[in-house]
Amino acid sequence: MLKDKGFSIKNNLDIIVAFGVILIVLMIIIPLPPGILDIFFAINISISIVIMLLTMFTTNVLQLSVFPTLLLVTTLFRLALNVSSTRLILGQADAGKIVQAFGEFVIGGNYFVGIIIFLIIVIIQFLVITSGAGRVSEVSARFTLDAMPGKQMSIDADLNAGMITEEDARKKRLDLQREADFYGAMDGASKFVKGDAIAGIIITIINILGGIVIGAVMMDMSIGESAAKFTQLTIGDGLVSQLPALLISTASGILVTRSGSDDNFGAQVSSQLTAFPVVIAIASLVLFILGIIPGMPTLVFFALSAASGTSAYLMYKDEKQQAKQKIEIEEKEIVESESREPENVMNLISVEPLEVEIGYGLIPMADESSGGDLLQRISSVRRQCAIEMGIVVQPIRIRDNLQIRNNEYVIKIRGTVIARADIMPSMFLCMNPSGEDINIQGIKTIEPTFGIEALWINKDQREDAEIKGLTVVDPTTVMVTHLTETIKAHSYELLGRQETKVILDSVKEKYPTVVEELVPDLMTIGEIQKVLPCLLKEKVSIKDMVTILECLADNSRNTKDIEMLTEYVRFSLSRTICNDLVDEIGRA
Repeated sequence: MLKDKGFSIKNNLDIIVAFGVILIVLMIIIPLPPGILDIFFAINISISIVIMLLTMFTTNVLQLSVFPTLLLVTTLFRLALNVSSTRLILGQADAGKIVQAFGEFVIGGNYFVGIIIFLIIVIIQFLVITSGAGRVSEVSARFTLDAMPGKQMSIDADLNAGMITEEDARKKRLDLQREADFYGAMDGASKFVKGDAIAGIIITIINILGGIVIGAVMMDMSIGESAAKFTQLTIGDGLVSQLPALLISTASGILVTRSGSDDNFGAQVSSQLTAFPVVIAIASLVLFILGIIPGMPTLVFFALSAASGTSAYLMYKDEKQQAKQKIEIEEKEIVESESREPENVMNLISVEPLEVEIGYGLIPMADESSGGDLLQRISSVRRQCAIEMGIVVQPIRIRDNLQIRNNEYVIKIRGTVIARADIMPSMFLCMNPSGEDINIQGIKTIEPTFGIEALWINKDQREDAEIKGLTVVDPTTVMVTHLTETIKAHSYELLGRQETKVILDSVKEKYPTVVEELVPDLMTIGEIQKVLPCLLKEKVSIKDMVTILECLADNSRNTKDIEMLTEYVRFSLSRTICNDLVDEIGRA
């Protein structure tokens, strides 16, 4: 019936979880019968087992990013069960079959042994597992935050180099932020587990002492009978609560101590512990020596020694077999490569739309580990060109070239050198905006972008030059400015049919009617592409593509002449063109 109505547990799991949290709160208030309490205890144990297994099979902490919140909810669930079981123990001297079974099985007639076992479990959880996991979470959160800027710059560098797409970069940044949030949340969530362990000890003491008093005063039991009955129930209740807590604490420890790997916990253990058969063989020998020591359980050590030795032999044999197979595969690949068809050289003759080659001495400017910010600065060039000129510049390739001078950089468009210049990476470029002589000591040069006289000065001369009213810029800014102006001057060469289609697709998302009326009925993408470079050659921005396309749609019915269409578009953009040619007070 639920299926007929379209109900799906997976699709409505958020509602189920919300009701579950509300139910946990109600458990603290509403008395539960022993049978219902048994069900909740079984659910608690099941959840802890599932969480424990999940941490072993995950390969990344982000696959279980909900764990800190889950830790809080399960802790609240255990405390609610403690309240409900305490109400039954002190009120009815009964807490269900699971509590009684745990109490009878562990205590075995000796109440002091049961209390000691319970305390040992709590101490292991509180002092060992939880404290260790909390410390690991704290350190991981700190190091993750410290490493975040470097990782973000690495993502930006991969994006600028074209190794990843914009979508991949966005996902990597989001995962990086989620990872930092996870370790920060785990650092706080571990405090809940510590509090739960302390609460378990206090509740146990209250139940035993309170139960003895209630049994003797209100239930007509002797002191011995009351102590026996309530100690058994209390220890059983404590174990039923602390066993799932121990499993979840262990799960949190496993999760936060996992190092970066593509394999799950079991695969890592099996691959790393069996990587060196000689270690297992030495361990087998040590076990054999321990077995011959008088008083030692000889059979046990000899059995373990035999098992270890057999395992070492099998691992060694398997390792040799894998090495043999690897050699055979390599030989087969060599034979296949020799008989393979001639290599497709088409990939070797492709050229990049835009690239920058730098000399060996400029590599530190692009190395983020050395403090270089060239990659970041160049990535902003694409955004600046889109804002000012309306063109979409493809990712700019940055490569080192040992064939050019150490301090030289070369700007290429489609494999052809368009501009080149030398810069001093450890100095600053000093210029006089007025064009007058620069009265400061330095190395004479020509500013590559605008061709004005300039000087390379040392870092300690920068403040003196700025006091004199001179313009001082760092070498990265010199290169980025040169690149930006070069792109603007040659933007018409970068705008091909593919780039034009990207622009049209972007406009079509918001103004579909404009594009659909024009393309392909009135003009093709190639014809539009011929109009746009004519505007860019005259330094006219094509950012207002809607106006341009509407103008082409209005006039392309009358003429297909590219120059005439360009004139029509220029007239429709007259206000924008004039606005770009005047200053803030309206002077041309």
